Amino acid sequence: MKTVLKIISLIGLILTLVPSFLVFYGVIDKTMHFQLMVVGVIAWFASAPFWMKNPSLE
Repeated sequence: MKTVLKIISLIGLILTLVPSFLVFYGVIDKTMHFQLMVVGVIAWFASAPFWMKNPSLE
């Protein structure tokens, strides 16, 4: 389960980084950039807290 969450988190991080470069180089427009960023942020914040928990804090 942790592996799946890590993969989803990685995809979310990629979706927040790559679209910025694609807009900079003129590959995609700002609307697509916004949509990809929103999906990436939601994926990151929905999955990362579950596998990043520190067991010593519980």
